[in-house]
Amino acid sequence: MASVLHSINNVWNKFMPHQPFRYTFMDDNYAHMYEDVDRIGKIFASFAGLAILVACLGLFALSAFMVEQRSKEISIRLVMGATVKNIFRLLTQNFVRLVVISFFIAAPVSWFMMTKWLEDYKYKITLSWDVFALSALMSLAIAILTISYQCISAALTNPANRLRSE
Repeated sequence: MASVLHSINNVWNKFMPHQPFRYTFMDDNYAHMYEDVDRIGKIFASFAGLAILVACLGLFALSAFMVEQRSKEISIRLVMGATVKNIFRLLTQNFVRLVVISFFIAAPVSWFMMTKWLEDYKYKITLSWDVFALSALMSLAIAILTISYQCISAALTNPANRLRSE
């Protein structure tokens, strides 16, 4: 490439000796055109990660509060023969229900916004359902992993310690 550029520069200097030889590569031009899109993508990814972290912290605190409020109920259920699986299901079903409802609210909004954003590009793609299914599964998994510590620790504690004061 360097020898070709040197040859072109020599020919250019023969015809236009007082003008400097300036050149750019086409792939550099295209890369420069999409730098803004890459930067916006990185910013959105950073803010999405931060939003997920804050949501997980809030969900963890809410699950800890709920377990503390329902500690006597959990203890009585354990004394009556409930298993860890039953307690886990009891404590997570409300959170799973809320995550599913929030997905059904967020999916049409995100589909609409992404469709509008993708209209600005010459080469268009369609949004398929598998992207939304994957995001629903990931949000459910993150929510369950976040609250599972509180739920399992509540189910494994000795009910006699909680009910001693009653």
